[in-house]
Amino acid sequence: MNQNLIMVVDDESAHRLMLKAHLEGAGFEVVTAADGQEALDLAQARSPDLILLDLKMPGLSGLEVLKRLKESNFGRPVIIMTAFGSIESAVQALKLGAEDYLTKPLDTDQVLVKIQKVLKLQDIEEIRVKREENLAFKFDFSSLLGRSEPMLALKETLALVAPSEATVLITGESGTGKELVARAIHENSFRYNKPFIAVNCAALPETLLESELFGHEKGAFTGAHQRKEGRFELADHGTLFLDEIGEMALTIQAKLLRVLEEETFDRVGGTKPVEVDVRLIAATNRDLEAEIEAGRFREDLFYRLNVVQVHVPSLRERGPEDIGLLAEHFLTDSAQRNRKRIKVFRPRTLKALTGYPWPGNVRELINAVERAVILARGDQIELEDLPLTIRSWADGRGRKEEAGPPRLSAGLTLRQVEAELIQRTLTETGGNRTKAANMLGITRQTLLNKIKEYGLE
Repeated sequence: MNQNLIMVVDDESAHRLMLKAHLEGAGFEVVTAADGQEALDLAQARSPDLILLDLKMPGLSGLEVLKRLKESNFGRPVIIMTAFGSIESAVQALKLGAEDYLTKPLDTDQVLVKIQKVLKLQDIEEIRVKREENLAFKFDFSSLLGRSEPMLALKETLALVAPSEATVLITGESGTGKELVARAIHENSFRYNKPFIAVNCAALPETLLESELFGHEKGAFTGAHQRKEGRFELADHGTLFLDEIGEMALTIQAKLLRVLEEETFDRVGGTKPVEVDVRLIAATNRDLEAEIEAGRFREDLFYRLNVVQVHVPSLRERGPEDIGLLAEHFLTDSAQRNRKRIKVFRPRTLKALTGYPWPGNVRELINAVERAVILARGDQIELEDLPLTIRSWADGRGRKEEAGPPRLSAGLTLRQVEAELIQRTLTETGGNRTKAANMLGITRQTLLNKIKEYGLE
């Protein structure tokens, strides 16, 4: 039998009795109230799991009851009952926080379906809130914005990983926020008050990367006028984060393997081993096992790095609730930095944002919102302020063209066409910039310059 307590609020006695009998027959416990004040008193005394609330009542109206329930932090769902001709009142009730509405005359089967659906969702939400509270009690993952199930699961994994000393390999598409995850691991570890040092392995050529990681002695090469400590030494007793480790040359991979195995290394041009105590976190958007098969990544290093693997979900995997949450956060941040009085997105703008697949993930969302804030003329973000790719997707053109090559249309500038082509190629290659550069027929450095120029990072 269902133990949920339902409260029926209706000034019509026959209607109350009909609903009470029907709900009790379905296994619910039911209490009734004949007016608004009695409903408020019963809500406080009995704390029902759900309220069926009639809108049109003498004395306190249903809208006033709903408003007072919300002011008193009554956290249980309310379903409004209203006459067919009063839909505007139902919409107003939804804005005040009602969960759903039913139109009179009621279909009793529909009433049961709605109640069961709402209670099920309420149970799921309560479980999720409890999981979030358990995490927040011991850990600070406030930098990882998102309430979707994939993000909650990620945070629960990080809660297990962060306090350990294990080497971590973070995987995920380009732009998902892998460095933010690495920082969250560090900040919730026992090394939180020690350095967090980040290195982008794709940003430096082999010779410079070796010196950057391990440092060099004076005179080790032309221009080495004095000894320099590398990132490993700077991160001693802290955490070293190696981003895009799949781009690292095999010679540097061999030296990295030695550090992981022996906790010592030699500076470039040095002869005396340097000892370090560093927790290593690496990240990649590549399939490292495929790279091993191709001979571009050492298998022994992979197993050293892959002690614990953490996957960061793409933005499309996280879903509309996280996209909306992130978009509003970036809007507030960008508006403050650009000194603009913009607080909200137009509803159709937000709908376009939450419906777009975001191949560039969070990084693309940040850039889209920043662009919109800069171009906005009013105090709200209009659909027209968004990038062309998102507007095209919203009106259906993007979906039709998704499976084929990009189609050009009149009105696009050469810069827009080039930026669109680069973005699509990066999406096609899963963010692999070397492969994208080859497909585009340009050097990797030229591609990196274009990515920076067009804000595709």
